[in-house]
Amino acid sequence: MEIRVIETSNRLVGHVDWPGFAQAIRLTRTRILGGERQTEISYAITSVDRERADARDLLKFVRGHWGIENRLHWVRDVAMGEDKCRARTGAIPQNLAALRNATLTLVRAKGHNAITSTLRRLATKPMEIISILKH
Repeated sequence: MEIRVIETSNRLVGHVDWPGFAQAIRLTRTRILGGERQTEISYAITSVDRERADARDLLKFVRGHWGIENRLHWVRDVAMGEDKCRARTGAIPQNLAALRNATLTLVRAKGHNAITSTLRRLATKPMEIISILKH
């Protein structure tokens, strides 16, 4: 279980040299793991003012960001080995990232949620890959 407390402030508007600065955010996460209480504090700034997003809305934005992180970046790294990839020059990293994203999109569009096992299976069944690309 994790408890999140978000605090926001617009008192620094006009005092911070950051284009578009509208709010400062302090997010405190407290959880108990293995009987030990852990607290993590993180800070952020946003260009979204209080009229467009109050503290509750900003907390939803933060949670949504981690949903993207967990759903896309973690899968690209763990299931597809993106961080292990040695391609680092020119447009190669961006092109490979685009191919990974396209692969995930196609696999998910076919209703596969177990990405790692699906990729393993597809690696041995090229005709199934072709059927996915056709649709």
